[in-house]
Amino acid sequence: MARYKHTELGKQTSYTDQYDPSLLCPIPRDEARPATFSTKDLPFKGVDLWTAYELSWLNADGLPQIAIAEFLVPCDSASITESKSLKLYLNSYSQTQFASHEQVKQRLIDDLSSAVGGSVEVTLYQISEFNGFKPIAEPQGNCIDHEPVTIDCYEPNPALLQVQGSEAVEETLYSHLLKSNCPVTDQPDWASVYITYKGPKIDPAALLKYIVSYRQQQDFHELCVESIFTDIMQCCKPCELTVYACYLRRGGIDINPFRSTCYTSPPVSY
Repeated sequence: MARYKHTELGKQTSYTDQYDPSLLCPIPRDEARPATFSTKDLPFKGVDLWTAYELSWLNADGLPQIAIAEFLVPCDSASITESKSLKLYLNSYSQTQFASHEQVKQRLIDDLSSAVGGSVEVTLYQISEFNGFKPIAEPQGNCIDHEPVTIDCYEPNPALLQVQGSEAVEETLYSHLLKSNCPVTDQPDWASVYITYKGPKIDPAALLKYIVSYRQQQDFHELCVESIFTDIMQCCKPCELTVYACYLRRGGIDINPFRSTCYTSPPVSY
């Protein structure tokens, strides 16, 4: 497993409220990805959807402004941004004056794109806008959390995955029981994971056992989702596959990796 001693994770930190892009700490994706594929030759496309709920700055008159920010980071970017460094960076906006929302947005685009080595898309929402665009509701599909299973494996094990015959189906299966742990601090990360596929029917009980097997895994969100995607492709052989994990926010930020054979970013239906 890659080591991350150069990051701010797990360290005492001084917070600054004056804009400072040097706080961003990139982590090369290829350091953590398995040797079987690299950023230059990925078996999927997609993005990491970051949502920052605690962004504030001062306007030209010194009046505080607030927004909820969404960042779309392409999965083929050279690096990810370590999450604590992103929080420190966003906090550095809080006592800095900007002429407009557009100036803040462009500064975010420039800094994040430079840090990850890819084109990052940024959307700034007013609170009322975000609540209107992002209602909380149960998704379309079948929840597998109540399948009758006995669990005895808490380390990722692709051998748990099974299919039921060869007849092709098209469906979405999801679970709210995905848990992994930060590879540096060992803090728990909780997520709902949505798996949409077309191909041989995946055994839902077997899939639930596989998802729960991540319970003691130490890895970043992005790598967990890429491992789930790769294992399902190899073991179940769907002709189309999308894996989308929505992690609960920690420190005012949530990270939602999306990997797919079909789409580059999450459709509105998720």
